[in-house]
This record gives sequence, C-alpha cells and structure tokens, in this order.
Amino acid sequence: MPPQTTALAEQIRRALTAAGFTVVGETERNSPGLRVSEDESGVLVGWTASHGFEALADQSRGSDGADGSGTNGSMRAIVQAAVSALLDQLGYTVEETHNGTAFRVMPVAQ
Repeated sequence: MPPQTTALAEQIRRALTAAGFTVVGETERNSPGLRVSEDESGVLVGWTASHGFEALADQSRGSDGADGSGTNGSMRAIVQAAVSALLDQLGYTVEETHNGTAFRVMPVAQ
C-alpha cells in the first residue's frame, strides 16, 4: 500500500482509540472491536461484535424483527453511525461500503 494509506490507517486507529473505541489488529478476525485495514482508495473500518453480544442478539432476534436485522444489525448501525460521525467531524470523508458491513475513510481534503 502507498505510504499515505499506511499513515491514514494509523491516524484513524489513533483517533478511534483516543475516542474510547477498542481497535483490534487486522489479523484478529474473531476479536470484538473496530478493525482498521488499508484499502487501495483509503482505509476500511469495520466492527466485530463479541460472541456474548451475538448470542444475546440471537436470543432476542425473534422479537426484534423477522428480517434478520435484529439487535446485532441495529447495534452495528449505531456503532457505524457513531464512528462515522466522529471521523466526519475530524474532517475525513466517510462512505459506506456496498455491502454495508464497513465504511471507507478517505484522507482529509486539503
């Protein structure tokens, strides 16, 4: 990846950590928290729920919606909205990915 992408990823990790979010490494696929990874056009930020939260979401899914979105989908939307708003406030351009499970962050416009 280009050096500017690596620097952007590190800036995003520091900002999220300073805001109190748990940021996990790219290789920690099953660890709960926010994952920041480099992408050819910026940085991807995704969230992994803990196994305990997913079990709780599965238990309540029947009363939460038959479309499969349930508690986990609602919580994902809340987490992504909070992270997106924070990064937007810091001046980054943030856009949701096509599958809606993460979002792409581009450098601050000069």
